[in-house]
Amino acid sequence: MSIVNMRSLAKLAALTALSTAVLVGCGKKEEAAAPADAAAPVKAEPLKVAFAYVGPVGDGGWTYAHDRARAQVQAEYGDKIVTTFVENVPESADAERVLRDLAAQGNKLVFGTTFGYMEPMLKIAPDFADVKFEHATGYKTAPNMRTYDSRTYQGAYMAGIIAGAMTKTNTLGVVGSVPIPEVIRNINSFTMGAQSVNPAIKTNVVWVGEWFNPPKETEAAQSLINGGADVLMQNTDSSAVLQTAEKNGKRAFGWDSDMTAYAPKAHLGSAVINWAPYYSKAVGDALNGTWSTGSSWWGVKEGAIDMVNMADDVPADIKAKVDEVRAGLKDGSFAVWTGPIVDNTGKEQVAAGTVADDGFLGGVKFYVKGVQGQVPGN
Repeated sequence: MSIVNMRSLAKLAALTALSTAVLVGCGKKEEAAAPADAAAPVKAEPLKVAFAYVGPVGDGGWTYAHDRARAQVQAEYGDKIVTTFVENVPESADAERVLRDLAAQGNKLVFGTTFGYMEPMLKIAPDFADVKFEHATGYKTAPNMRTYDSRTYQGAYMAGIIAGAMTKTNTLGVVGSVPIPEVIRNINSFTMGAQSVNPAIKTNVVWVGEWFNPPKETEAAQSLINGGADVLMQNTDSSAVLQTAEKNGKRAFGWDSDMTAYAPKAHLGSAVINWAPYYSKAVGDALNGTWSTGSSWWGVKEGAIDMVNMADDVPADIKAKVDEVRAGLKDGSFAVWTGPIVDNTGKEQVAAGTVADDGFLGGVKFYVKGVQGQVPGN
């Protein structure tokens, strides 16, 4: 074979190899993975949710109940949300500063858990239109601010039933925090519950002017005991009243949370608040875009209020009455504020057969018959 022919054959072989390589390359190109810009969508950032607390999370009462619910909601929603809190925020100018900081830090849902945060929250809400504000126990709203509350008076009424049966002196005592309708309503409901089983009941009240101040609460409880009260209730945030009762051989109730462990000998039962159902709904509303302004007031019916751990020595018929009231509150067949109801001056406030509406309940500024003295400021 000539050198020319050999070169021709070599050239032909090279061209054939090149064609094969191109065809194989084209095949691989057709089978290649999708381009990088078609990757899976980026996961959404979690909703940042913040809570402002008026007391310490270890108060055993009000703030503890809120923080326990916060933890439950965090566990429920997992990595869809991130929750934080600031405790011991005074009902003063500090509240505005803290609430403003929480909004500025990127929290898109902010809960203020005491009445005194209402005006500061209302003031800053317009400055953070993309933030949803929730205010506990208040009554003022804005396009991005709504209110929520628990019907604590229902728990107070059930506590009253027990107190009316267990007192030996027919004198009950209440340590009050701040004389706003919420607290006055609870004092009255406690008294009406007691009078439903013992018409001879009278109730003495000592005000401390604060939500959480254990030394003042202790002093007030001791004053009530010295004045003849042998069963105490409080609308303050610590366990001091219950513990003072135990030291004096008297009886008392836990408030907002189950306080059995603080003074088991004195404990007659705890009127507890479960904030978790509402917080779960509010977070869900914010996540799915259905959040809107308005007001919510939840009680036994919604699983937000209950009387728990009644003492063993509470008579069986009294426990049964509490159960009956609880069932009536749940199905709507019973209402605490059903007339006739008169104040302690003898004036009719709710006519016979009439059920007070929420507007009336939200403005209660009088003591019912049986509560001694006058409401501060009246």
